[in-house]
Amino acid sequence: MISDGIRIRRATPEDVQVLADAQVRNRERLRPTEPYRSEEFYTAEGQAARLAEAGSARWIVTDGPLVVGRADLTGIVLGPFRSASLGYWIDARYVGRGLASRAVEEVCRAACDELGLHRIQAGTLTDNTASQRVLTKCGFERIGTAPNYLHINGAWRDHHLFQRILHDEHPPGIPSHSDR
Repeated sequence: MISDGIRIRRATPEDVQVLADAQVRNRERLRPTEPYRSEEFYTAEGQAARLAEAGSARWIVTDGPLVVGRADLTGIVLGPFRSASLGYWIDARYVGRGLASRAVEEVCRAACDELGLHRIQAGTLTDNTASQRVLTKCGFERIGTAPNYLHINGAWRDHHLFQRILHDEHPPGIPSHSDR
């Protein structure tokens, strides 16, 4: 439990309709910060396809049966890279309660302990100071700015890039320098 009955957990196929409902409810608020989304994205079928994407892990923030946020790891790569990209959002009615920070912390914990990742990266629009504060609070460091990084809301947009190193242990199955 995060606080006051609010929880974060891995999304399951049973969540597709409540995920679609949450995306519809937050569609206009998220439009300025997200890539173009087809109409199918806002349906249970679209959310089912998203949950089934290879190389991803998805969490939802719930208040009872209502989805009030989500956090996603995408582009999960193992081997010597052991990294993924993080995305997240919180429902407008729940912003300012520290839920984004708690969700990001839980995803980082799971990325390290359950997925065995070494690093998580995240990008924010250069003017998204709220998201930058969340990432900094959660131990991410800014590593640069990428010009024209993503096509967001109809235009290529610059992003500040952040990363968090989760641990420095050797990847499983890959010998350390001293073992060669």
